[in-house]
Amino acid sequence: MFSQTFGSTTIGLNGILITVEVDISNGLPALDIVGLPDTAVRESKERVRAAIKNSGFEFPSRRITINLAPADLKKDSSGLDLPIAIGILAASGQIISSHYQKYIFVSELSLEGKLRGISGVLPMAIHCSEQGINQMIVAPENTQEALLVKELLVYAPTTLAQLVLHLNREIELPPASKEPFSSLVTNDSEDFADVQGQFIAKRALEVAAAGGHNLLMIGPPGSGKTMLARRITSILPTMSPQEALEVTKIYSIADLLPNHIGLISTRPFRSPHHTISSASLVGGGRIPRPGEVTLSHNGVLFLDELAEFPRIVLEVLRQPLEDGQVTISRVNASFSYPAKFMLLTAMNPCPCVEHPVKKPISQASLLQAHLSHQNVSCKRPPHVQAA
Repeated sequence: MFSQTFGSTTIGLNGILITVEVDISNGLPALDIVGLPDTAVRESKERVRAAIKNSGFEFPSRRITINLAPADLKKDSSGLDLPIAIGILAASGQIISSHYQKYIFVSELSLEGKLRGISGVLPMAIHCSEQGINQMIVAPENTQEALLVKELLVYAPTTLAQLVLHLNREIELPPASKEPFSSLVTNDSEDFADVQGQFIAKRALEVAAAGGHNLLMIGPPGSGKTMLARRITSILPTMSPQEALEVTKIYSIADLLPNHIGLISTRPFRSPHHTISSASLVGGGRIPRPGEVTLSHNGVLFLDELAEFPRIVLEVLRQPLEDGQVTISRVNASFSYPAKFMLLTAMNPCPCVEHPVKKPISQASLLQAHLSHQNVSCKRPPHVQAA
């Protein structure tokens, strides 16, 4: 017998609809998944088998072939567990209604048949709505995230058995509803107004925040550079609804959305350690994922101890700062991620400069002097002339 269900996965920052085709035929018991499944999808056969049995249903002892269309696209989401399980139950006649074809299913399955949350549900829900599918089945952890798309009816059963009863019209699951204040994720623990003194530095940060300018702070340890930088988001303008949605999609893809509860309303602040690699900063991996420059989109990227960052890492910031996006090319595809951020940096006075300095030295000259002598050992640091 044949059945067809709908799931979803992500490519870059966008969702894509996956058609799950299931065919059950006579032959030796086997379960084959085709359509470029990744390791997480190939392993779903064991999760689905155990979930179906432990939910009180019969797993067919025949040959099962599952095709994930489009077949030329790599699938790497464990959220395809649920549409595969529903497809097997429908093809084996255990779901007797065609009601299941109206839904898109996005959830991982536990061995006992419970629905588990996954990352990237928001872009999947947006794409689902664009494709004209207005009903979505997700795990309870992803409910508020999916409800950010107003046109969707979202259902959140806790187990596979409960979902099958709903699809067979034996019970009626109520649509999920938004929880109070679930669309706001704020963090006001560090306020710019708490800073006493530091009038010159505060004025510089205020001007930079008002104009979206990049800023380099140079001063001795303990002078308050990091303390001031961590409070700059409290004086940045409030994000527009479109900006908030962009940030939430990025954090949903990266599985960093706090408790999967809704829209991020405060501008992001990222502060990577100086040992970070180039791939972690701009994004990368076998299947490219957003890096720190993308996680800082519409917010602030703070590089503390700038002089400690390797030169090759600082060089990769050139394109994101100029273009507002970063492009990552791999064998299978090329991905473009947004990267419009305010670059805020801090460093101690460069050891390459003699003290006291009689003439003023520009920030660019200090950084250039450090990069020129970063890996050179000399008895006497060279003197840097004024720019």
